[in-house]
Amino acid sequence: MSRNLYTTNEAANLLGVTPARVRQMVARGEVESEKLGRDRFITAEAIETAKQRKTSPGPEAKTPGKPSTANKAATRAANGSNAALTAAVKAKRRGKK
Repeated sequence: MSRNLYTTNEAANLLGVTPARVRQMVARGEVESEKLGRDRFITAEAIETAKQRKTSPGPEAKTPGKPSTANKAATRAANGSNAALTAAVKAKRRGKK
């Protein structure tokens, strides 16, 4: 019985991640692989399993009601505090010194 084997680069393309991420997933045991010579190969079944387990990337969203630092700065600027800084930034954007 022949099995479909994919390189880490091919698996990365199929999973929509980088080859480094695939190697990390293999090292953590999240994706099964086989080592043939110096190379690692991932089976089609392991790729399908990883696709089904895949969740959205990135950290969890902040809790509502707690503005980020950027939002706080924007709010302060809009409310008039840091007015000198706001004016300087606007002037710089217009090309004035």
